[in-house]
Amino acid sequence: MTPAIASALMPLMRGLDAETAHGIALRALALGLAGQDRGADHPSLATEVAGLRFRNPLGLAAGFDKNAEAVLPLLRLGFGFVEAGTVTPRPQAGNPRPRLFRLTEDQAVINRMGFNNAGLDSYLARVRALPRLLPGVFGANIGINKEGADPERDYPALYEALAPYADYVTVNVSSPNTPGLRDLQGEERLASILAAINARRAGLAKRPPLFVKIAPDLADDALGPIVEACVAQGITGLIISNTTITRPASLRSGLKDQAGGLSGAPLFALSTAMLRRCHHIAQGRLALIGVGGIAGAEQAYAKIRAGASLVQLYSGFAYAGPVLVRQILDGLAALLVRDGFTSIADAVGKDA
Repeated sequence: MTPAIASALMPLMRGLDAETAHGIALRALALGLAGQDRGADHPSLATEVAGLRFRNPLGLAAGFDKNAEAVLPLLRLGFGFVEAGTVTPRPQAGNPRPRLFRLTEDQAVINRMGFNNAGLDSYLARVRALPRLLPGVFGANIGINKEGADPERDYPALYEALAPYADYVTVNVSSPNTPGLRDLQGEERLASILAAINARRAGLAKRPPLFVKIAPDLADDALGPIVEACVAQGITGLIISNTTITRPASLRSGLKDQAGGLSGAPLFALSTAMLRRCHHIAQGRLALIGVGGIAGAEQAYAKIRAGASLVQLYSGFAYAGPVLVRQILDGLAALLVRDGFTSIADAVGKDA
């Protein structure tokens, strides 16, 4: 099967509960049934961020492959990088179902999954089994359990466990579906967590770059202190952004009032505005990854011009399927040529 055929079959899944359909799709991907991308990336798409070489700047965001079940097949679809997770120290079931909702009219998704995952041991078993040389970059997204958590203990332990295998690690302190998690974005608490990770990190043989994923709902006056806390702790960069708990007035779906985080097209403007502000505040001191509402090359390019060195998909990929990856990559290359850029790096922040 090819990515195009796999994408053409996706409408057949629309009649299923969203979480059931996602599980089937993930299993099919893990078995390699979606095929692989046969296209060639334009040389202008290659980029280096945080000392890592990316064949292209397009990644798959955390949340799609929570348990690292399909990292290699996903990379074979053409992604420059795949971020798997969020993984927590212990397995947890997450929130009661239903907890994943398609807002088809809005090309959006609402989820209140609650960090459902099989836990660190299961995740580690899968990443240890990955080939040493992957066709892209592998990122691990880490979080804390709903009960019995100690962030200053748990995040460093997760980082240490995954450091030998991950190319980079993301600290998730911004999911709206774990009570109290977003409170960890406060300047003092975030600095405490990052300092605890750094203390553990110092003694490791391999120290993968560290990113922090933040919420799009932060007040304007909170963003500066977060940036400064990350810079002070030597953090590599920020992922902007997680899902939003706001509900734009433009939403049409009857499911728009479901509790949880909203992602997809309605998140684009909010997350891109935050990305632009962060680029202005950071002044090149942090690498930025833009995520939220990307469903085509134009949106990916807008994130890059707003300050993102890399971009990630989730909801757009869930709606359009594997064929979207090559469409975005070819479109991005064409946009760079149109505007006279010879590389992705040349376009970063041009509109910020």
